[in-house]
Amino acid sequence: MAGAATALMVGGMGGAQAGSDYPFTLGVASGDPFPDSVVLWTRLAPDPLNGGGMLPKPQNVHWEMATDSGFKKIVQTGKTVAHPAWAHSVHVDVKGLQPGRSYWYRFHTAKFTSPIGRTRTAPSPFSKPEQVRFAFASCQNYEQGYYTAHRHMSRENLDFVLFLGDYIYENGAWPIFPRKHNSDEILSLNDYRNRYALYKSDQDLQACHAAHPWIVTWDDHEVENNYAGLIPGKKVSEIPFTKRRENAYRAYYEHMPLRVMSQPDRLKMRLYRYFVYGNLMDMNVLDTRQFRTPLPKTNAAMQNLSATILGPAQEAWLYRRLGRTRAIWNVLAQQVIMADMVAGHNMFDKWSGYQASRNRLFHVLRENKVPNPIVLSGDNHRNWVADLLADFDDSDSQIIGTEFIGTSISSNGDGRDMTRKGRKRLKKNPHFKFFNYQRGYVRAEVSPKKWQTDFRVVDHVSSPGADIKTRASFIVEQGKPGAQRL
Repeated sequence: MAGAATALMVGGMGGAQAGSDYPFTLGVASGDPFPDSVVLWTRLAPDPLNGGGMLPKPQNVHWEMATDSGFKKIVQTGKTVAHPAWAHSVHVDVKGLQPGRSYWYRFHTAKFTSPIGRTRTAPSPFSKPEQVRFAFASCQNYEQGYYTAHRHMSRENLDFVLFLGDYIYENGAWPIFPRKHNSDEILSLNDYRNRYALYKSDQDLQACHAAHPWIVTWDDHEVENNYAGLIPGKKVSEIPFTKRRENAYRAYYEHMPLRVMSQPDRLKMRLYRYFVYGNLMDMNVLDTRQFRTPLPKTNAAMQNLSATILGPAQEAWLYRRLGRTRAIWNVLAQQVIMADMVAGHNMFDKWSGYQASRNRLFHVLRENKVPNPIVLSGDNHRNWVADLLADFDDSDSQIIGTEFIGTSISSNGDGRDMTRKGRKRLKKNPHFKFFNYQRGYVRAEVSPKKWQTDFRVVDHVSSPGADIKTRASFIVEQGKPGAQRL
């Protein structure tokens, strides 16, 4: 599968335009691939870092989809409206597509034409795919490094990209980093919009969005570090936290390739959902941030039976999904480490802080004999591989699944390979098989007999242009839980 072209193409259709500046400064994106549909996204923003620069009125946007990058075989066209209430973003749900194939798309407004994006639908739910290839990533602090990993990811042969949270960071600018945030800590809706515009103006990130459909979920920094449900992560704020969360949720939707079903209703936004890749893989995308109970502050509170990291409705939805799955591989795509870890790590914010939630989930996995559970996690800015044990206090207990934890795109700067702390943690946590503290992303190649995970890393992010390499590869054999290093 070839990556999408990123050269600008000029031409297009008419419509009132605020000024004459190019409006597609934030690129294009696609997401939420179904077998017969996919979402196309763009935002009109000729002055992206200053509120967008559009006149406060609706703007017509035309779109095209073709089966070739030259648009000689156009299969669908349409018109949508970019509304000022939603920052002149558009979310087009293109239906009636063929399963398991690539398409190319672009937008037109006034005299301008957007970059070209490439997307791909999921295979038929009744098919038996021989392979699915995707990459997952998280944590892209703009200040702390360049998005070199995204440029390399854009060149991979992938069916989709999975992003597991911390798409933006909410803090103000720090003078010590290689790049700078564009404001103090963000609070208002306009603040959040401008911060997304800063991140999405990055050309490497735009290239990765244009090359592959994305499946996204969030973590905490899209709102505020370590928030839990309606509880802020810090005690003092200039505005009520509920208003801040509402602003953040709205801006997140405005800048992500999500369906209208995910459009926020003030404080609520539906992000947990699932994707089916034939009989090969079910991917359940979770939200461990919006519905969780307050963070525990003591070891005893971590065992509170009424605590939940998913919330009752999402738990019930997930358990129904797992109870009737027919897929060979069953994926939980989510934010924070699920495996227990001892020695020098604060686990209150992870699944270990919500042990009752984790116990209920593991019970469902065992009782339903869910085939080949794979957990994909972000947040930690480190690469890890872990066996998920029925009882983490007993290293000989049943292995019920495998967790792959991906490092950051740029957060925490250049990083390094194995560290002394990493060696100590591996020694004290024998269910962990691998540690690495470099930046990058994780690539997965899934087949009926085998799941292979490749940890792709760059040597530095403090300056652009680093090469990519595979630091380590692990496989999980169908029917044999637990990771094996290649």
